[in-house]
Amino acid sequence: MSVKNRFAVLAFMVLLLVWVRQLSAQKSSPEQCSLAILSHGISNEQLVCSSKRVQQLALRGHAFEQNQLGMASMLVIGPEYSEHEALKWFERAAERGYAPAQVNLAVMYVNGWGTPMNYAAALHWLHAAADQGFPRAYYNLGVLFLNGQGVRQDYAEAFRWFQKGAEANDADAQTNLGYLYDQGLGCPHSAVIAVSWYRKAADAGNAIGENNLADMYLKGEGVPQNNAEAFRWFEKAAIEGSTGARIKLGYMYANGLGVKKDPETAYAWISAASMVGDRRGDYLIPALKELLTAQQISAASQKSLRAPFKPDQQLPINSFVP
Repeated sequence: MSVKNRFAVLAFMVLLLVWVRQLSAQKSSPEQCSLAILSHGISNEQLVCSSKRVQQLALRGHAFEQNQLGMASMLVIGPEYSEHEALKWFERAAERGYAPAQVNLAVMYVNGWGTPMNYAAALHWLHAAADQGFPRAYYNLGVLFLNGQGVRQDYAEAFRWFQKGAEANDADAQTNLGYLYDQGLGCPHSAVIAVSWYRKAADAGNAIGENNLADMYLKGEGVPQNNAEAFRWFEKAAIEGSTGARIKLGYMYANGLGVKKDPETAYAWISAASMVGDRRGDYLIPALKELLTAQQISAASQKSLRAPFKPDQQLPINSFVP
């Protein structure tokens, strides 16, 4: 069974905040005041300030705080926040050369949030951030070329941008670069190199990288076939919320691959995926039900309800960076 996630990113419909540390070159003010609601994704050394103080610094032209207000506006955490406010603040910070805001402004243009959709503008700002060496810009440019959004679909160009992002330690880019090697898209096919990039992403805690590495172990592609290792990585990805990994983990429990056969746990993991809309494992449910009592099914269902939900498809063009 193989339900490998095609890419870390395929669509642009859901907002997902991706927190990254600031590049030292992007510091825009001595204080760099973060809003409390956004501070959990920032370095522990980051100063957390009141919204009033952040507003004051933003109005004085401090790009970090302008970007903070843009992100808060997209979270719509108060009546004074909106998509139009977000666009305004991202524009101000982007025009000051602040790379995270340039990426965020591109996100707005790609999705048509607070402004008509405009791929030309999105590409302009992504290239501006990429010219400063900002890894998320590399990745998002790769996504656009991968999907042919605003540009001609070009796997070789997608490969080029994902490679730049991967070499800059962007785990999503590492996952996508691995997939391109895995499938021979824009580069020669190499399962061994694919595994190396999946492993880098997995070691960084990227759920899709974990899932795809597990799949390589399960099939014995690029690495010796190893059910125990496949199980270990699927379990990590499943706990992180990957629905594809949950299905495959359930499959391994159902068949005793890399783990003792356990139909109740198999039922729980497959149900956890189904409950959030990924029904690819539903075909396993009838056979599992035949092996379980009503009490076991009820217990498994309760376990599946407690499983955390994080979408398989991470959406970096929809991801804002502080």
